[in-house]
Order: sequence, then structure tokens, then C-alpha cells
Amino acid sequence: MSHDRQLHALGQSLWLDNISRRMLDDGTLARYVSDLSVTGLTSNPSIFEKAIVGGGQYDAAIRARGDDPVEAVFFDLALDDLRRAADLFRPVHDRSGGVDGWVSLEISPLLADDAEKTIAAAFDLHQRARLDNLFIKIPGTQAGARAIEETIFSGVPVNVTLLFSSEQYVAAAQAWMRAIERRIAAGLDPAVDSVASLFVSRWDVAIQDSVPAVLRNRVGIAIAQDTYRMHRELLDSPRLRALIAAGARPQRLLWASTGTKDPTAPDTMYVEALIAPGTINTMPEKTLQAFADHGRIGAPMPADGGDSASILKQLAAAGIHRGRLAERLQREGARAFVKSWQQLLAGIHGKRRRRGIRSLAAH
Repeated sequence: MSHDRQLHALGQSLWLDNISRRMLDDGTLARYVSDLSVTGLTSNPSIFEKAIVGGGQYDAAIRARGDDPVEAVFFDLALDDLRRAADLFRPVHDRSGGVDGWVSLEISPLLADDAEKTIAAAFDLHQRARLDNLFIKIPGTQAGARAIEETIFSGVPVNVTLLFSSEQYVAAAQAWMRAIERRIAAGLDPAVDSVASLFVSRWDVAIQDSVPAVLRNRVGIAIAQDTYRMHRELLDSPRLRALIAAGARPQRLLWASTGTKDPTAPDTMYVEALIAPGTINTMPEKTLQAFADHGRIGAPMPADGGDSASILKQLAAAGIHRGRLAERLQREGARAFVKSWQQLLAGIHGKRRRRGIRSLAAH
């Protein structure tokens, strides 16, 4: 049995952390689905910036949209791609009863601190997409908690992104539970899906020069183990059991940022360490291909957190405050998406402007 099929047999979904028109046009994504058991994908502003600004596959579509607002042009382009990807995942979405087979689209990162505009944007994008296997991505910040709850309450599936600790994960899970409890009380269908995305590798990048060698490339995994422990405790809690009994599907835990950043470390390090039943691992293309080629399947992640408590205790002894660093990583992640967003919109505007200059020159 191939590595990817073994992951599925253990109860973990394998998603791709990428999308582009190129991989849709040349059949790459279709091959990942058929050959590597990829059953979903995630996207973000950085991914779309590279796809749209870095090549010419979107230029004709940008020209066809004339003088439409640049942000509207982007979302049209993104939704065109995501509809095609969602069609590829439709069979697994149907077979799994809606548990798997999802694609994700992020709202404008400029709205991260405005709950009302985030709620409105999430609902509008989901309505425009006309896809029942589309997650709208909303950052799991303190400001985002209300937006997450209200968006899920409105019936829109949410991928809570930019989570960096078990505490941030629990806050996201509680927002989902509150929304589902409100839907049940209102007589609405409680089966509104959600995933909570924990970013892993950025921990090790952030502390690599500040901790003893024994902790290098171990903290991100320890954070994931600690979060998985909390996830399993929530699954066993009376509150969540009551929601499931009423017809809700549990919010799934998703591992993000799983590509190895340290060139001296194994390129499948995070994938192999994050094998956990009921979770999702979304991987960059390079990591997906490496795992298919030479990845190894070991024991699943222990439900009790394994040795994470010991690792995190050593982290504290090294002078690193876990909560403060998690908050910093979340802020930095949000700023990085804002930067990519601004570059993305500027790139679309630049392509349109260059087209206009060429048109004038032709006359």
C-alpha cells in the first residue's frame, strides 16, 4: 500500500497547500487526486500571489474584466480556480458525506480586525461561489472569534486559520461550538463543517537561534502534540458529545505549515510526526512529492500529547514564553498575508496597466 493510502487508512486526510491555473490546466492536480490520494486543498494570499502575479496564465482573464475593482477581479479569478478544484474533489466529498473533499478561500486579510466586515465578506463569497465544499478562511485571532461564530451560525463553513497554540485552538473550537449550539436552539441544521488550522513549522523557524540544539526542530511538533491532546479531550467532552448526538460533525484539526524549513532536517519530518487519526495534513507540493517518494509511516500521534509536556517545559527553561510567542507568530502571519495581499492586488493592477499601455502603443 502506498504511503498516501496508508495515511488514509489511519484516518488522516491528505490535502494540498497550493492551487494555480497551471496545475488545473496541465492535469497536475488531477494526478495528485488520482495517484497520491489528495482529497482537498487550501489556499491563501501568498499562494495566489505566486500563481497570478508570477506567470501569464491569468493575463487574458484579467484583461477580460476591464476596469472592474482589482479586489473583485482577484476573487473572480480565485473562484474560477476553486470551482474547478472543487469539481475534482466532488466524488470524495459525496462519498465521505461532506467530511472530506474541501477547498478553501481566504477573505481579505485587511478585514482581520473588523468582525462585521469579515462576517459580511465571508457570507458574500460563499454565496458567490455556489459551492457546498468551500471553506471560507478566517484568522483565529481574538478579533476573529466573533466573526467565526457568527459566520458558522449563518451556515457558512469556516476554516479557522493562523492558529499557533493549543490555547488558540481551543478558542476557535469554542467559537464553533457556540455557533452550533445556537443553531440547534434555533431549530437549524447543526451540520455546519469547520476545520481549525494549526501552523507548525513556523515555531521552529522562530526559535532556531534562541534554544539549545536539543530543542531544534522539536518545538513545532510538541505544540502540535499538545494541541492534539486538547482536541481529543474536547472530542470526549460531554458538551461536544451532545452536539454530535444532535447531528453536528466535529470540527476537524488541520496541520498547516508542514514543509520543512531547515535544509539539514528530513524533508518529510513534520508529515511523519503529525500522523493522527481524524486530522488533516495540508502540504506544499514539494513536501507532498517527497512524502510519496520516501516518506515513512510510523506510530500515530499519542492522544495524551506524548513527550510534548517535557519539550515545552524545556522551552520555558530556555526563556521562551510560549503564549507570547504564539501571539507574535499569529501577528506576523497576519502581517505576511497582508503584504502578499497588497502585492497580489498591485500585481493584478500592474498587469492591467501594462495591457493598457500596449493598447495605446498599438494605435
